[in-house]
Amino acid sequence: MRFGGSGTGGTNGSGAVFPIRARRGRIRAGIRTPIAFLAFLALAGCAGSSSTSSATAPVPPGWPQVSLSRVAGGFVLPVHVTHAGDGSDRIFVVEQEGRIRILDDGVVLPTPFLDISAKPACCGEQGLLSVAFPPGFASKNHFYVDYTRTQDGATVVARYRVSAGDANAADPASEEVLLTIPQPYSNHNGGQLAFGPDGYLYIGMGDGGSGGDPLNNGQTPGVPLGKLLRIDVESGAVPYGIPAGNPFLGRTGYREEIWALGLRNPWRFSFDRLTGDLYIADVGQGAVEEVDVQPAGIGGGRNYGWNIMEGGECYNSATCDTTGLTLPVATYDHSQGCSVTGGMVYRGSEFPGLQGIYFYGDYCSGRIWGLRKNGAGWETAVLREPVNPPMNITTFGEDEAGNVYLVNYASGDLLKILSP
Repeated sequence: MRFGGSGTGGTNGSGAVFPIRARRGRIRAGIRTPIAFLAFLALAGCAGSSSTSSATAPVPPGWPQVSLSRVAGGFVLPVHVTHAGDGSDRIFVVEQEGRIRILDDGVVLPTPFLDISAKPACCGEQGLLSVAFPPGFASKNHFYVDYTRTQDGATVVARYRVSAGDANAADPASEEVLLTIPQPYSNHNGGQLAFGPDGYLYIGMGDGGSGGDPLNNGQTPGVPLGKLLRIDVESGAVPYGIPAGNPFLGRTGYREEIWALGLRNPWRFSFDRLTGDLYIADVGQGAVEEVDVQPAGIGGGRNYGWNIMEGGECYNSATCDTTGLTLPVATYDHSQGCSVTGGMVYRGSEFPGLQGIYFYGDYCSGRIWGLRKNGAGWETAVLREPVNPPMNITTFGEDEAGNVYLVNYASGDLLKILSP
């Protein structure tokens, strides 16, 4: 799908094959499992034999039991889940081919909220990759999307408007392109948009693709690739403004949009709605997956190490200079999966035992971990082992009440995380 490995096109460097199709073709809505995905199941085995195990390992002492409940299904290549923060309790599910669907009171509405399926290059690691609703969306009636465009695969960040008189329909002709970033390869596109507690729009950008970051984009401050960007899209500046607190504002040789650098493919990141802490899950190359955390109140400019390091290890070298680098708070190797999918911190009220736990998973194995603070450090535990057939987790998301969800890319199901 999107994890970005050592090759271009449809592999992740672990032998996994992702769903690929011609850019202008279409997968029929009734087919939930693409043929290339079946090849992935048959040939990849990206997490080894553990990816098909149905055994559930005991949860470590002090950690809650979790289960999953199917909320809705029928989504085609779902890659992102979010809410609008407008009091409607609607859940929005992004389909990679270019549609955004609405789940309203448990029912998937038959007409997409937005359909721009003629615009994105899809699929593999490309497509319509996320949607973000600004603070005060209920009165503003506009929102933002991230997609890779058909003609050249470049990343596009654009604003769309809700149709007059219908809160469940956006106007596909209302596009305002704010930012276009060329992509040298078809993989490692990042694709996450999210508004931070500061009201600014954060944009996850992969290193541009291929394998091993051959262009050294992650460590090159003059390019937006391999970075987390922060821009001001709500102040009226055209096409956007640069927040005064951005760490490289006015610094020669640096893109002023950069908030953090040294990232390989930050496919999913999120903010803790209570503390404002920033969690970034950065997809690894061929050995290690990682989760990075920036506590609220600490300024930008952190360097998360790629391609000097992969996770907490030197990349392609026995030794390396880690001066000035911020190391991950959690990692796992490829005996447990092949591509980390970042999640959310649970802040709902329905399951008190989940409070403050950051959930994340692996696309290939379907494992789900929990991460939480433990004094001055961090602790993590596997909360759900793989099942047979394995889930392919492309995203986590939350609703307005703080409940946490995930999607299974293979089946098109939206599932809610529960705790007995």
